[in-house]
Amino acid sequence: MRINEHPILDFQRGEEITFFFDGQEIKGYEGETIAAALHAAGVRVLGHSPEKHRPRGLFCAIGNCSSCLMIVDGEPNVRICVEKVKPGMQVETQQGKGCLR
Repeated sequence: MRINEHPILDFQRGEEITFFFDGQEIKGYEGETIAAALHAAGVRVLGHSPEKHRPRGLFCAIGNCSSCLMIVDGEPNVRICVEKVKPGMQVETQQGKGCLR
């Protein structure tokens, strides 16, 4: 699910790295966002709505909404659509409403 070729854009992908999502090893590339790496790995549900527990996926992908909030290396409320993936990082699904800063 990762775009490798595009007729207009040139992808300058870094080295392949490994990080962890809810304890599962995931591959990504230096320079890409956590959300992009998860999407390429087949992860579509990033959380659930607080009241009705409906699945939430990537929505705006530019850091303006709160659909992609997760816990990254112990820090809650990280917008993974704009946060770059790093080797060995621990990404966890965030339960509940969270508290935006």
